[in-house]
Parts: sequence; C-alpha cells; structure tokens
Amino acid sequence: MEEQSQDWHPADIIAALKKTGTTLAALSREAGLSSSTLSNTLIRPWPKGEWLIAEKIGLHPSEIWPTRYFDAQGNLIDRKSRMRGQAKSA
Repeated sequence: MEEQSQDWHPADIIAALKKTGTTLAALSREAGLSSSTLSNTLIRPWPKGEWLIAEKIGLHPSEIWPTRYFDAQGNLIDRKSRMRGQAKSA
C-alpha cells in the first residue's frame, strides 16, 4: 500500500461518492442512518462510517483517512485502545 500523509479533502470524498452514483445522505439512509449521520465521518473518526464510505468508493478506509490509521512514523494505530481512551475522557 502506498503511504499517504494527508487525509482526503471532504469535497474529494463527496465527489468520489458522486462518481459511484450516490451521495453521502443517500448512503446514510441506505445504511439505516439519519441522512446527515455519515457527514460526521468527514470531520471526526468513526470506524463504521469510514468503512461504509470506503466500501462504496472501493477503497480501504486507511487510503482515505491515513492519519486515522497510521502514526507519523507510518505505524498502524491501535484504534480500539485510542477509542477506549477517548470514551474515558469524554
């Protein structure tokens, strides 16, 4: 896998979804979510949403949001530990 240093711009994600013939709102509804729910994935980590979007585009979520999956040294981030840590501090 080619390493990327920056996450995709939200407009690029929306454009990629349009190229597949759908929108973020339609994909949200298709997944049984409120039409605006998946838009949260554009601004903050949410693994379920990342997978829904990435699968529709035909990529792994780490190709769209590398900073959510790899640290500055290119090591895979243990997201489960990170998410548990965020839940405790919330």
